[in-house]
Amino acid sequence: MRLVRFGPVGRERPGLLLKDRVADLVSIFPDIPDIGETFFRDGWLEKVGSVSAGDTLPYERLGCPIRKPSKIICLGINYQEHTREGGFDQPEKPLLFAKSPNALNGPRDPILLPRSSGQVDWEVELAVIIGKKGKRIPKRSAFDYIAGVTVMNDVSGRQAQFSDSQWFRGKSFDTFAPMGPTIVTLDEIGDIQNLHLTSLVDGQVMQEGSTADMIFPVAELIEFISEDITLLPGDVISTGTPSGVGIFRDPPVVLRPGNVVECRVEKIGSVINTVASEPGPA
Repeated sequence: MRLVRFGPVGRERPGLLLKDRVADLVSIFPDIPDIGETFFRDGWLEKVGSVSAGDTLPYERLGCPIRKPSKIICLGINYQEHTREGGFDQPEKPLLFAKSPNALNGPRDPILLPRSSGQVDWEVELAVIIGKKGKRIPKRSAFDYIAGVTVMNDVSGRQAQFSDSQWFRGKSFDTFAPMGPTIVTLDEIGDIQNLHLTSLVDGQVMQEGSTADMIFPVAELIEFISEDITLLPGDVISTGTPSGVGIFRDPPVVLRPGNVVECRVEKIGSVINTVASEPGPA
């Protein structure tokens, strides 16, 4: 099953992607909530499983497939080769940071370059969407708490990230979390620890890797995070990026207006975003 949110910015509706058309879930279930905490908590993931291709319509835009998660938890330095390219020590435990929900962005919407930070970079990541509330989740049960997976570009303002001595601001600028195009349930994925990840800038491959190379696999991450942080339905865990980011290239490569960034994960799809300058005051 592939969950989407479709429609104009700010007026997205929940749907199911069926080939190249969308089933409008609101027209089928008038009381359905948007895809977020209530949707997963109240069992709508199971309820919409009966929708057929006969209920579909064309669409013009897909939005971010999750609405207002309570948390976007991200992983730093979670791939071996990325650790080496940045000259980092391999972490002994997962390195967590957060992105603010204002960073969420649609899978084809523009990435806006902030005025306060240069050196904007890309990071292709597998993102996990939590499906039910949990605390102290053992790794053997971790997949029971996953609603599905999606693609996220963990766009990063490196100038702010490095000068601030912490990562929150540089990771949380508006539009810095393009996500989608769908939330894919695990029955369509198979082994999430064996998925190929790729990022491209203007068609040139920049990153290639596999989720098999994670230092801390998904189940371990859920166990670690939930030890003293309650996970809620709709929360996002973005699981880190492989090597090939721009800032560690020689010379560094940073995003500029007009660049097109594609981040893709096998069996899920791609987010493809054009880079633009942030509009000035009217």
